[in-house]
Amino acid sequence: MAEIRPTVIREEKVQAVNEIATKLRESQSTVVADYRGLTVAQVTELRKQLREAGVEFKVYKNSLTRLATAQENLTELDAQLTGPNAIAFSKEDVIAPAKVLADFAKKNEKLEIKGGVIEGKVVDADQIKALAALPSREGLLSMLLSVLQAPVRNFALAVKAVADQKEEQGA
Repeated sequence: MAEIRPTVIREEKVQAVNEIATKLRESQSTVVADYRGLTVAQVTELRKQLREAGVEFKVYKNSLTRLATAQENLTELDAQLTGPNAIAFSKEDVIAPAKVLADFAKKNEKLEIKGGVIEGKVVDADQIKALAALPSREGLLSMLLSVLQAPVRNFALAVKAVADQKEEQGA
């Protein structure tokens, strides 16, 4: 039985590397953060906020993550994989993990954003923070809708003004 155990452990590691590689490949954005110094309650609150935003937050061994980055040609990320890290993966929203982690880091200085991957490109912490400063997807859509509605609204106001003016002249 002693011979089977290393094989089982190796298989678990291979599965973990494949899981990380798949998440790196399928995610719109991935953010690496150092969570050292956060309390259990703080980490629980952070996980809750990320889950509500549709973001998966997991802790992996750096050695396994490095194997996955090599598999996905993202070895530039390896420099950020030192110390205790947690990785936030988002398949849907590019901005969500950056925004939630940056907002949480403002209130909890112990959380440090190290960098990540945005749409297949490795980025540093400053680029993640700049992304977090952008409005959310809903905010951007709202702004776009407002811009699209402005000409129609202005036209309607102009027609109303002309109608009011004609009505005054007729009276």
